[in-house]
Amino acid sequence: MDLVIRNVRLADSPEQPPIDIGVQGGRIAAMAPGLGADAPAYDAQGNLACGGLIETHIHLDKTRIIDRCPPEDGRNANAVPRVAAVKQTFTEEDVYRRASATLENCIKHGTTRMRTHVELDGGVEMRSFNALEQLRRDYAWAIDIELCVFPQEGLTNNPRSDQLLVEALKRGAPVIGAAPNYDPDKSGQIRRIFELAREYDVHIDMHLDSGNSPADMDIHLVCELTRKYGLGGRVAVGHGCKYSTLPPPDLTALAAEIADAGVAVTVLPATDLYMMGRDQTHSVRRGVADANVLVENGVNCSISSNNILNPFTPLGDGNLVRMANLQANVCQIGESRRLRDCFHMLTTRSAKLMNLKDYGIAVGNPADIVIMDATTPEQVVAEIKAPLVVFKHGARTVTRPRAELHRL
Repeated sequence: MDLVIRNVRLADSPEQPPIDIGVQGGRIAAMAPGLGADAPAYDAQGNLACGGLIETHIHLDKTRIIDRCPPEDGRNANAVPRVAAVKQTFTEEDVYRRASATLENCIKHGTTRMRTHVELDGGVEMRSFNALEQLRRDYAWAIDIELCVFPQEGLTNNPRSDQLLVEALKRGAPVIGAAPNYDPDKSGQIRRIFELAREYDVHIDMHLDSGNSPADMDIHLVCELTRKYGLGGRVAVGHGCKYSTLPPPDLTALAAEIADAGVAVTVLPATDLYMMGRDQTHSVRRGVADANVLVENGVNCSISSNNILNPFTPLGDGNLVRMANLQANVCQIGESRRLRDCFHMLTTRSAKLMNLKDYGIAVGNPADIVIMDATTPEQVVAEIKAPLVVFKHGARTVTRPRAELHRL
């Protein structure tokens, strides 16, 4: 053995006694109590282990630009035009520098896998894509990153975006996305994205159904096309703010439709709280879809960060556990089993959304192991517990010692 992690509780069965995990050649080689291996050891002291946190929806290309964007116009966030106004200033070096700063925070908070969305249009051309491809290679020692390319500012009215999407897909982008809210032909954009996904055999992850009322939801067309083309399990949508405006019976019916189609939903509480309800000056609606209700009605869900330090979300630190805690607060989730579901929306459910076949603590899988400063998943979420140590392919990449009190 190259390493033995001793006395660890597994996140999928924390009630069971602690075990040891043996690592060899970057993979998990053995799992049992009291492994008799003569190898360097890390004592987890009965704390919780998972296969790492998974960020399914983030925008590394436009992180950390809040200081260069025009200010908000009263209650109107104007996020898309404010970003568009500075996008032409993005260079590959600039994108790489900003993205790496945010990425390193994500890694320090226990994220070991990530899907980052990348805007492609005439304002930025392939500069962001090139920078993030380099970032993906440079940080492979700590995190697996996949790029989802999409047109933020329209597609049916923007032939250059279409050309750039095709170029990125030809270069190996594994996921394609959409933002139909910003296209004059919403259904046209969605249909074109499905067409490209089928042509290049890639997954789909769309920005969908942001808004303050349930009117004109695009999820129905996405479910229809997912069923039509047999893409269940390969399609995800993010935001779903409109779902939060539905009465419970209507939300249950929608969840059944989404689950039947095999579409996953990523909820982005920080951005959706910040962006929604801007037509109100008091008693402001929250705009955050209740992921627990969706899960309890058969939908696979994840919780993620979306934007960090830009006009869509001028706050944030890359801490996914904080996102789950925020989600639980907003949607009034307090029961242990439901808090545990929130933790799974950062881990196993996120892995399912991204179709990761080698995720988790099991013999033969990569030795991507995060030890959390807690003994149960619900404690991690409720108390925003941090990772104590992170291993990627069996090599330690992060150490976060507990804070200590020095009594006088």
